[in-house]
Amino acid sequence: MPSIQANGIKIEYKSLGPRTGRPLLLLRGLGTQMIQWEPDFCDQIVAAGHHLVIFDNRDVGLSTHFHEDSPPDFGELVQSLARKESPRVPYSLSDMARDLVGLMDALELKTAHIAGISMGGMIVQETAILYPDRVRSLTSIMSTTGEPDLPGPTPKAQAALIAPSPHERTAYVEHSVQTGRAFTGEGFPYDESERRVMAERVFDRAFDPQGIARQMAAVISARGREAALARVQVPALVIHGSDDPLIPLASGKATARALSGAPLEIIQGMGHDLPRGAWNQIIGALAEHTLRAETR
Repeated sequence: MPSIQANGIKIEYKSLGPRTGRPLLLLRGLGTQMIQWEPDFCDQIVAAGHHLVIFDNRDVGLSTHFHEDSPPDFGELVQSLARKESPRVPYSLSDMARDLVGLMDALELKTAHIAGISMGGMIVQETAILYPDRVRSLTSIMSTTGEPDLPGPTPKAQAALIAPSPHERTAYVEHSVQTGRAFTGEGFPYDESERRVMAERVFDRAFDPQGIARQMAAVISARGREAALARVQVPALVIHGSDDPLIPLASGKATARALSGAPLEIIQGMGHDLPRGAWNQIIGALAEHTLRAETR
C-alpha cells in the first residue's frame, strides 16, 4: 500500500476503483486500521460507482505515530473539562480533519464525498464544519455530535472500551474477540473466527495502545458540534444501528437533527459494528446519497 505526505505527516492509504467514479474517502473509528475494512465491503462500494480511498488515521496502522508525546492523563483531562478549561492533548479532531483535507490535496482531489464510522464520523463532521467547500457530501455512521447531555455507553460497552489491551499477541486477540462481542447488536450473528483472524492481522501490522489513547484524548476533549453542524449546508446522511451499545441511537438522531434534518437510516438490530448482513442497506443508502449529491 502506498503512503503520502499530507498535513506534515505520513499517511498510509489505498485507492480502489476507477478515477471516473464518485470520489469517496472512508474513515475508520477509534484505534482501528484501514485493513479492517473488509475487501468485499470495499468492492461493493466501488461497484456502486465510487472511486474509494481508505487510509490509516494518524497514530494507527502505518501512518505517523506521535511517539514523542506522553500518554494522556485522562484524570487530568476530565478535570480540565469539568473546570471548562481547554485541556492539553497531543492533537485534536480538527487536526485529524486537516489530515483528511491534506490527503485530498496530495491526491489532487479538489472535492470529495466523505464518510466515517464512529470517531471517523466525528472527523467527517469536523471537516464539513471547517472545510465545507471541499465536501461534496458527508455521511456520519454510528457517530455523535459530541454534546455532553447525550446518553453514554451501556456499562458493558463502557467496560470494553476502557479495558487496557494486553501486550502479548494471544491475549490481545482474545481481548479483541471479547470486546467485539460487547459492541455487537442482537440482530446479526457475531463471527468470532472472523474477528480473531482480523485481530491477528491488526496486531502483527501495528500494535500501539498509546496511539489509541492519544486518539481517545482527541475525542474526549472535542467540543460539542451541534451548533456548528446546524450551519453546515453540504448534503448529509446519518446511518446508525438501533442496538448500538457504545454510541446509542439517540446520538444518531441528534446528529441528523443538527444537520438540518438530514435523512437518518436506521439499521435494525445493528450495534457498533458493520455486520455483513447490514452491508446492502448501508452501501445502498450511501450510494444513493452520493449520487443524489452529484446531481443536485
